[in-house]
Amino acid sequence: MEIRLQSIGTAHTDTRSVPRHWTVSDVEGTLVIDPQYTDGLADISAGQRIIVLFHFHKSAPFTPQWLKQTPPHRNQTSGVFSICSPRRPNPIGLSVVTVSAREENVLHVKGMDMIDGTPILDIKPFIVDESNLPSREDAE
Repeated sequence: MEIRLQSIGTAHTDTRSVPRHWTVSDVEGTLVIDPQYTDGLADISAGQRIIVLFHFHKSAPFTPQWLKQTPPHRNQTSGVFSICSPRRPNPIGLSVVTVSAREENVLHVKGMDMIDGTPILDIKPFIVDESNLPSREDAE
């Protein structure tokens, strides 16, 4: 089955290198969302944490040799689905960033581990408390 995704925007940052993972990042930048999706940013505000799904657009094509990899910060080989490597069958990344400000279709964020020009695929709320989840009744 072929699945096609379309980016909804682009990540921008001035940094030359990014941390290996969002949990250790203090890199600031912007997520510029295509204007047609601006209304979808309603209710996103400063201080909120969001999940950003993005495309590892600079990653080399995946081959079976990458099914097991040794991350640079580990001494042991691990399966690709148990690590955060950009070398994956579907080169999709996930980061949790903190919104510093919002200006129309631009989100200023902190905690980036994406390089400048990274295509953004989706944004979702970061929910750690199940009491904040919409109820099944609300969805109907």
